[in-house]
Amino acid sequence: MARQLTVTQRLALISKWKNPPGPSEQLRLERAERMVKAAVDQHGPFLGLDITVAAKGSYPNKTNVRGDSDVDVMVKLNNPFHTDGAASCWFGEQADAGPWPRTRLRKEVYAALTNHFGWVDPDHNLAFYVPEVAGSRPSIDVVPCFRWVKHDFSAPGGQYVGSAVYGRNGKRIINWPERQLANGRTKNTNTNLRYKFVVRVLKNVENDLAAEHVIKALPSYFSECLIYNVPNPVFRAGDFDDAVRASLEEVYRQLTGTWLGSQRMVEPNEIKKVFGEGQKWTEKDARELIAGAWYYLGYGG
Repeated sequence: MARQLTVTQRLALISKWKNPPGPSEQLRLERAERMVKAAVDQHGPFLGLDITVAAKGSYPNKTNVRGDSDVDVMVKLNNPFHTDGAASCWFGEQADAGPWPRTRLRKEVYAALTNHFGWVDPDHNLAFYVPEVAGSRPSIDVVPCFRWVKHDFSAPGGQYVGSAVYGRNGKRIINWPERQLANGRTKNTNTNLRYKFVVRVLKNVENDLAAEHVIKALPSYFSECLIYNVPNPVFRAGDFDDAVRASLEEVYRQLTGTWLGSQRMVEPNEIKKVFGEGQKWTEKDARELIAGAWYYLGYGG
C-alpha cells in the first residue's frame, strides 16, 4: 500500500505540478528537433525527398514531467505515403515495395544519425536511441516512419493523416501525433488550461506509485489517454484540487460504473480506442492506477 499524502502535502504538489514545463525544457525539445533535422538534411540519399522531422509525444504536448527524460522525434517520409484496404490498390505504397521500402528507410535513418551523432543504439524495435551528452543535448528516440493516410468520407477532406511505424519484429503501428497535438490543445483551451494540468498530476502520481511498487510502471501516454475522456465541464468546476478529484472520479466511473463505458474511451487522437488489441495496458491497469492515485492523494480510503 502506498503512503497517503496529507492535505497540505497534496496541495503543495498540485501547486508545483500546475504549471507546464519551463523554458529549459522547451529548449531541450527544440535542440533535439534541430539536431535530428540537421542529420537528415545532410544525408545524401534524403536530398530532394519530402521528409518531416518533428517532435511528438509529451514534450510538444506539454504534458511531460520530470520522469520523461527522452525526447521523441519522428523522421517521416511523406511521399510515397502508405495506406491499406481498397485504397491501397489505387493510392499510396506498400511497405516493402517501390524505391523506399521500410527496410531502406530504417537503414538510411540509421546512417544519417550515426554520421551526425556518432554511436547510436539500433537495437530497439521501433526507435533509434541517441544517448544524452550532459550539458549539450538530451537523449533522443528517433522513429523512422511513413505518412499514413486513412480514407474516410466522414473525415475533413475525406481522410485522416498519421504515421506508419514498422518495427524490427515486422509489425506495423499506426500513430496520429498531429491529431493528438491539435486535439490536446483544443481541449486544454476549452478547460481553462486544466486538462494538461490534470494529466501532469496523474503522470507524476503514476511515477511515484511505480517507484513504490504499488503498481507496475505504465507508459506516460496512458495517463493522457484516460484524462482525455473526462468531459470538459468536469475540469472547470471548483479549484485545481477539485478538478483533480472530479477527474479521477469520472475516469473510475467510466471504467466501472457504466455499460461498456471503457470501450467508448478514445485516445486523444479520437481514432484509436484506449483499450483493445495492440495496447500496452489493460482495463485492470487503469483501475489500479486511478484507485492508487485516489488513495495516494488523500481523497479517501
